[in-house]
Amino acid sequence: MPIPVIDFSKLKGEQRAKTMAQIANGCEEWGFFQLVNHGIPVELLERVKKVTTECYKFEREEKFFKDSAPVKLLKELVDKKSDDKLDNMDWEDVFLLSDDNEWPPKTPGFKDTMTEYRAELKKLAEELMEVMDENLGLPKGHIKKAFNGGEGEKAFFGTKVSHYPPCPHPEMVTGLRAHTDAGGIILLFQDDEVGGLEILKDGKWTDVQPLSNAICINTGDQIEVLSNGKYKSVWHRVQAMPNGTRRSIASFYNPSFNATIEPATQLVEKENKEVNQFGYPKFIFGDYMSVYIEQKFLPKEPRFQAVKAVYDQKDVIVSV
Repeated sequence: MPIPVIDFSKLKGEQRAKTMAQIANGCEEWGFFQLVNHGIPVELLERVKKVTTECYKFEREEKFFKDSAPVKLLKELVDKKSDDKLDNMDWEDVFLLSDDNEWPPKTPGFKDTMTEYRAELKKLAEELMEVMDENLGLPKGHIKKAFNGGEGEKAFFGTKVSHYPPCPHPEMVTGLRAHTDAGGIILLFQDDEVGGLEILKDGKWTDVQPLSNAICINTGDQIEVLSNGKYKSVWHRVQAMPNGTRRSIASFYNPSFNATIEPATQLVEKENKEVNQFGYPKFIFGDYMSVYIEQKFLPKEPRFQAVKAVYDQKDVIVSV
């Protein structure tokens, strides 16, 4: 079952309505789709491939195979001829890029290229949020404003640079364990040769086919809440592969830690009173992240309930 592929450039032409419907279907039925002709220059994407590959090769690869916990623990299991698996660890080298952390210093052109790339991705994310606003019947800018906690630019935009090296025993470890993403909109620039990414669709794991220079989009938990369950965050994972190093660059447009997240009032059913049909709580995103960090690889519904319990407890304390 192929993942939806959508030509984003057609939003600006005669096929706008059809393209809007395709994006709505991708959000409602899949929680995941691939964009082509998205407006990010191919020349820039080629530079991103180059600098991230060089960064891994010259700054990180040797350390991964020499010092990383998954390599050491997998070797121990193999040496013991154990049938156990590394259930609580990922076969992944990863680091985060944000506006206020330290970036890899040694790879020529890395910072300039990735700064330019992140700016393009952020613009694309904001375009997608406006499309989602329109498809959901929300005022233009609703999702962005919610993520920023009002006016201004307070939302968090981070980029996770991952590499999944070839694994000698892929049956014993996962590249990245199954999870949904905590935040808002995720824009993934994945390897166009080495596969391994899968999403859960209708109870079955489905490959996300590598597609050169496409940007994969998936919706996170906060979009699920804001849309009152119309758009669902999708379970996904990365399989460890025996051959080839998989490059994966995921950028996250997330709410500010202080942003209040709740279902949009326009999407809450109204009869005699407001009904939040899926029971999503109203919460501060930072409080949700405190729960998510502990429960990332567990079912998402208990995360929502755990956050709700925190606020119910606060209400009890206030009333007392």
